[in-house]
Amino acid sequence: MNIVVVGYGAMGIQLVEKIGTTTGYTLVGVVDKQSNLGVNSFADLKSVPDVIIDFSHPSYLNEMLDYACDNKVGLVIATTGFNAKELQEIKTASKLIPILQTSNTSLGVNLLLEVIKQITPVLEEFDIEVIEKHHNKKIDSPSGTAKVLVEELLQNSNKTRTVHGRNGFEKRESNEIGVHAVRGGTIPGEHTIIYAGEDEIIEIKHSALSKQVFVTGALKAADYITSADSGLYTMSNVLMNKGEYNGRKRDH
Repeated sequence: MNIVVVGYGAMGIQLVEKIGTTTGYTLVGVVDKQSNLGVNSFADLKSVPDVIIDFSHPSYLNEMLDYACDNKVGLVIATTGFNAKELQEIKTASKLIPILQTSNTSLGVNLLLEVIKQITPVLEEFDIEVIEKHHNKKIDSPSGTAKVLVEELLQNSNKTRTVHGRNGFEKRESNEIGVHAVRGGTIPGEHTIIYAGEDEIIEIKHSALSKQVFVTGALKAADYITSADSGLYTMSNVLMNKGEYNGRKRDH
């Protein structure tokens, strides 16, 4: 499989290294305007890849979508921070090419999402808090993964609003979900959901001990998307394809 990586930051570096040491994968280019490695634009690529894996920044989106649609190349988009207009552009492009979009390529986090769907309706009388922790170089907060977790919690509970952090003097309301972001050191990523009821607490936590969990998931996503039809997919589709859970159908 021939792969182009977009973004040569912390994730891109490890992804490139993994591709170089794994049989069956070939790196055909890196697109990053800030790095000396690779090229500055998709027009400078010397060959068309089988798939593009994106760990960059929303500013790359338009050029990447244009290139992928023109060349009929599948995309794995693991970048976060898109606005509503950009999300719509991704959806529109997915009518022409297969696109897997995710805020987190970890298989564990995506299994966590499935657990949330099952247990949250049962625990709807519990107070719910979400805490996410990341390294001190992460610029968006709360994390894209935390936003997806909260979205699933809202959809599967009687909660109707979120409160980001707490300050001052105000009683907690039963219809809210608290969301808290921690930034420090080199924490790869940690997400905790707390269900607090009367005299009992349930905590579900996922910790990424290194960025390799995201690299592994990204390559699994690339394997999936290269054989997929045009459409918009999630990591749930990858898990279902691997037989790791009886998940939902493709998100066409």
